[in-house]
Amino acid sequence: MAEKNEFFQSETVQNFNKEIEKYYLGPLWNAIPDLMHKQPAPHAQAYLWKWETLYKKLMEAKDIFTPDRGGERRAIYLQNPGLTNRQPWGWASTTQTLYAAVQLILPGETAPSHRHTQSALRFIIEGQGAYSIVQGERIFMEEGDFLTTPQTLWHGHSHPGDKPMIWMDCLDIPTIYALGGTFFESYPEKIEQPSVPDNYSAMRYAGGMVRPISDRSSKIAPLGSFKWAQTLAALHGLSRFEPDPFDGYAVEYINPSNGLTANPTIAAWMQKLPNGFRSKAHRHTHSTIYQVFKGAGYTVINGEQFHWSKGDFFVVPNWAWHEHVVTSSEDAYLFSCSDLPIMEKFNLEREEAYEENQGHQQIVKEFVPLLP
Repeated sequence: MAEKNEFFQSETVQNFNKEIEKYYLGPLWNAIPDLMHKQPAPHAQAYLWKWETLYKKLMEAKDIFTPDRGGERRAIYLQNPGLTNRQPWGWASTTQTLYAAVQLILPGETAPSHRHTQSALRFIIEGQGAYSIVQGERIFMEEGDFLTTPQTLWHGHSHPGDKPMIWMDCLDIPTIYALGGTFFESYPEKIEQPSVPDNYSAMRYAGGMVRPISDRSSKIAPLGSFKWAQTLAALHGLSRFEPDPFDGYAVEYINPSNGLTANPTIAAWMQKLPNGFRSKAHRHTHSTIYQVFKGAGYTVINGEQFHWSKGDFFVVPNWAWHEHVVTSSEDAYLFSCSDLPIMEKFNLEREEAYEENQGHQQIVKEFVPLLP
């Protein structure tokens, strides 16, 4: 090995490498260690954003930016510190494949309709009275609801209610940007007008996953809104049995017309972790963005302890050991979105259980969040 390294550092090899660079050519013999890792080595870092910071900055932003002044959406995205300097694909990236943000809409505001080749989803954190209009359907939002907006569908937001509303956005922006497939189009008028009754798709699926027979053929978004009450009922049903040792009680939002993920490139889950629950550690090739909907606890990611509570966001990069512990007196509910469908499409998904110390990592350091 030493002789091999000496050869690569020799003057003859170094001079030849510089010579071919003039012709926009490169030496594979030098590049292989950086291009072909023995296992995933993500640039994204494990990180946590406290709700008090996000909320404070959103409230400051409401006096500066509005949908009519300064941009279409009042949204603050979660920038992964490991990707900040990896321009341009790392800019506005929460993981290497996904973008996440918190968005605020105030009573009386309208965020204009548009469409794009990126898929989007929303998880409602707090507030009531606002709606998203997707392909002519006004979907009124409540806390805990999950909304899906796959690529190329017209969508906008408006707020006829009386309380501020905050939700999480997640899009596959970094992936589509890296693939060179970005298209964006503004709606000809400010916001699309209704063409079907309000909450149309949710009414069609009032029975849960019993689908109308007209949806036996695959559709891109037959169900635009998944209500919190139905999600909670599903989790309560699972709670009659033993929890999964890694993920507790977890359900996945799916497209009822084909059984696949609700968004083609983004998986979305809701997990219930019972009071006192301590998961075992594992790792997988998909990366995950978590939002703490209820409860408190901590997650150990590659030996680092991340304490979380209601409203917080945190990231588990791909191929990172992680385990969850609930410390609150109430059960914890974690919403998460991941690039699992992307990994599966490329046949890259792998999972591995942590075998040492009865499946639990040793905590070697504690994450200290940035606070305003």
